[in-house]
Amino acid sequence: MNGNQIAVFSALVLSGSVALNALAASDPAEPGIADGGMVLVTEDRRGAIYADPDVDWSVYEAILLDDATVAFRKNWQRDQNRASRTQRIQTRDIERIKNDLAEQFGEVFSAELENRGDFAMADTPAANVLRITPYIVDLDIYAPDVPSATYSRSYTDSAGRMTLKLELYDSETGDLIAVASDHREAPHRGYAQWTTRISNRADARQMFQQWAKALNERLLEASGKS
Repeated sequence: MNGNQIAVFSALVLSGSVALNALAASDPAEPGIADGGMVLVTEDRRGAIYADPDVDWSVYEAILLDDATVAFRKNWQRDQNRASRTQRIQTRDIERIKNDLAEQFGEVFSAELENRGDFAMADTPAANVLRITPYIVDLDIYAPDVPSATYSRSYTDSAGRMTLKLELYDSETGDLIAVASDHREAPHRGYAQWTTRISNRADARQMFQQWAKALNERLLEASGKS
């Protein structure tokens, strides 16, 4: 990958965080070397990008998407139970939310990429297939909708926040060629709204679509296909 390709790839996932012209002016030789031979391309308050400088991104025409792994922020369950007198978060609630969110991520992310038509969605490794392993971490749902003994409503102006971490591999060799992270918070409406499982899913869907769109655009640019 030449300097311009690294500069373009640095916008991967962190779409909107750094202007492309500023990235193009950066010197890829300056950042330190990360473990595995990857270089730190860019870093800001929302996340960071590491990439292998020798990758030819133009060879990838399809994406193999692994199941997402989901993890709540530290002490989320404890803090939720301390804040509520009527609603207790049980371990089974946490597992259900994690499974539902991972399933939703896979459905939305795959559909968004497939609908754009720039990359096929693959089921098996191949020389032209990029494998992506997603992790949703630091998940913080402000008002989870879980069963309770008493009827209650929660009102928030935002559904919550989460961080998406992606590991990108050459699916045939298994080589890790890039890692990226991006932290996002659901939009603040400016007013309190009744928060339900349906509204939380809708906000999560919007965030997943934005991440998929950003990934698609930056992969196109990195491969010279845009």
